[in-house]
Amino acid sequence: MIKVDNIHKSFGGFKALNGASLEIEKGSITGLIGPNGAGKTTLFNVIAGALEPTSGHVYLDGEDVTGLKPHELFKKGMLRTFQIAHEFSTMTVRENLMMVPDGQLGENLWHAWFSGSKVKQQDAEIRKKADEVIEFLEISHVANELAGNLSGGQKKLLELGRTMMVDAKVVFLDEVGAGVNRTLLNTIGDAILRLNKERNYTFVMIEHDMDFIGRMCDPVIVMAEGAVLAEGTAQEVQQNEQVIEAYLGTGLKNKPIEQMAHKQDEEAKS
Repeated sequence: MIKVDNIHKSFGGFKALNGASLEIEKGSITGLIGPNGAGKTTLFNVIAGALEPTSGHVYLDGEDVTGLKPHELFKKGMLRTFQIAHEFSTMTVRENLMMVPDGQLGENLWHAWFSGSKVKQQDAEIRKKADEVIEFLEISHVANELAGNLSGGQKKLLELGRTMMVDAKVVFLDEVGAGVNRTLLNTIGDAILRLNKERNYTFVMIEHDMDFIGRMCDPVIVMAEGAVLAEGTAQEVQQNEQVIEAYLGTGLKNKPIEQMAHKQDEEAKS
């Protein structure tokens, strides 16, 4: 589904990505982990079109999509969520979902004036789709709530729901568990697994919670110093000496990787 070939990204004299290469298989849930500063979010931003690489290529289904903008990749089925949810805070949950589909007739002044019946018909279809997503995610109780009033976990569910409003090929999840309580995180995890199994969604997620990674992801890719360090199951990478050394290099000693990742996450938030 995704091939990243020798990506480099520099900011001045700083090399955020240094020859990163990886492949994401169709229908997989792939975890991307690594110490703070490993280049995970920069790689996400390059793949998703928010940043242009200094060199290297990104392929989607065999097509070179290097340098395409996020809205262009959106139309090709590549979507992403963010560590901090980007909801329309003064619109309801349902309205947030209905905003997603591209090319809505009501956005064209000519159609709004002279094709009112077609606009209403399309709006009804989009509303029905939004209600199906709301039911799937089990958030009917907040369907008419302003999105800005949702909890952090509910906003993450809403972001996931927005990816369901279009025919997504691959969804990049940036720290979906950040700031989310365990109960809601389990709900989000269940929704991701259902989308993967029932609708063949491909997911790639950055995450520090190794319990969550272990439950959700196979394979797990480890980054360090702007490149891919290791790949395997969650158990395999946690036992990999190079991976342990990459985390130990941050000054954390005699702690399992999940504890190191949690500590780094807390430091990043502070």
